[in-house]
Amino acid sequence: MPQFGELNDTRQFNNADSFAMAFDEAWKRSVNVDGDQDVTTRLTSVMSSLEGHPFMESSSDLALQVAEFRLRLLNL
Repeated sequence: MPQFGELNDTRQFNNADSFAMAFDEAWKRSVNVDGDQDVTTRLTSVMSSLEGHPFMESSSDLALQVAEFRLRLLNL
């Protein structure tokens, strides 16, 4: 049985925690593609890439708030 942290779990759930994890990964990947863009443009691009996430589909306004919070919290 895998130990905690060893799972490469790609499941997505309709909650803010799942969205935050997906957002963090997408934001870090966007450095290679959109790293030279301003934060607002980059945020728009990342949010578009997450349109299929269950939390984004059901609560897009809250998803944006979570994303903005993550940027402030982690100083991304």
